[in-house]
Amino acid sequence: MTKTLNINLLQYDISWENPAKNFQQIQALESYFSDSDIIFLPEMFSTGFSMNVEKIAEKTFGESFQFLQKLAKKHQALVVGSIPVEEKGSFYNRMYWVEPNETFQIYDKRHLFSFAGEDKFYSAGKSRKIFSYQNWSFLPQICYDLRFPVFARNKNDYEVLFYIANWPKSRINAWNQLLKARAIENQCFVVGVNRTGIDGNGIAYNGKSQVINPLGEKIEPLQPHECVLQFSLDFLSLKKIREKFPFLKDADEFHLKF
Repeated sequence: MTKTLNINLLQYDISWENPAKNFQQIQALESYFSDSDIIFLPEMFSTGFSMNVEKIAEKTFGESFQFLQKLAKKHQALVVGSIPVEEKGSFYNRMYWVEPNETFQIYDKRHLFSFAGEDKFYSAGKSRKIFSYQNWSFLPQICYDLRFPVFARNKNDYEVLFYIANWPKSRINAWNQLLKARAIENQCFVVGVNRTGIDGNGIAYNGKSQVINPLGEKIEPLQPHECVLQFSLDFLSLKKIREKFPFLKDADEFHLKF
């Protein structure tokens, strides 16, 4: 196992429904990348959180997916981001987990944000996924999934829980508090990646991307502006916390139905 994972979180103002411009924005930030194992992008990184599915949705291997592949290969890092995808007549808010060797996995957002009508345009995912990389295990989630703790329950099957999001400034306190709660209750590292700027619906975002340790402590100060945030996750520190406080073994058992 790689004892330490170096990760980059890209926090930027997503140009509305404009993949080409967003690719350029990401490329402009590449000079700030550290020697990274994983690069996290926000939810709908190439379009913003739009319900205009007929315009923005891509096929499974569309231009945004290809951009992720090129980024992963160039930096020899795992790259994560979500894309609006059309498949067999349905639309999904689909996360791609793209490795530098071009292999990939997907997670379709389970909890659709009905408050904004997401459930009227997109179909919900039907499975909980665990991804592995460098012998670390990860539970992938997207934005609104954060409000549903049962879906994130650690069955002692992951070390890192991560959320890629378009979480608005008006509810940023919930973002901060819920990320902390997920880290404490699941005894894991939590990674939260958010955007900045104002979207095509006039909704403001102020970033606050962050990494929280299993004790619920933020590892670095939060930033409200466009930036690349760099963190290191230490497996031994996680192992020591779980050994000292073996709370996961006392959790109730249950099964999710989709």
